[in-house]
Amino acid sequence: MFDLTLLTASDIQQQLASHLQQQRKQHKLSRAALAERSTVPAPTIKHFETSGQISLRQFLLLWQCVDDLQNLAALLEPATAATATADFAAELGK
Repeated sequence: MFDLTLLTASDIQQQLASHLQQQRKQHKLSRAALAERSTVPAPTIKHFETSGQISLRQFLLLWQCVDDLQNLAALLEPATAATATADFAAELGK
């Protein structure tokens, strides 16, 4: 079963955009410099940072310039046995 959450897809998009913008600034990259490195046009980067909307391919191109793609890939890994056991125990306690 899914747990109830107040987060929306839009909330997550904004969080990802904010993280990417923070990483860009931490790496001291302007939008133009990031555009050159990533091949994503600077206006697209600006649109993403303000709206949270971008194609998945362009998002990944940007992400790999400012963060490790392994961090995203880790989200796709199956839960560990300890996590699964804790989740199962929590379900039993309901």
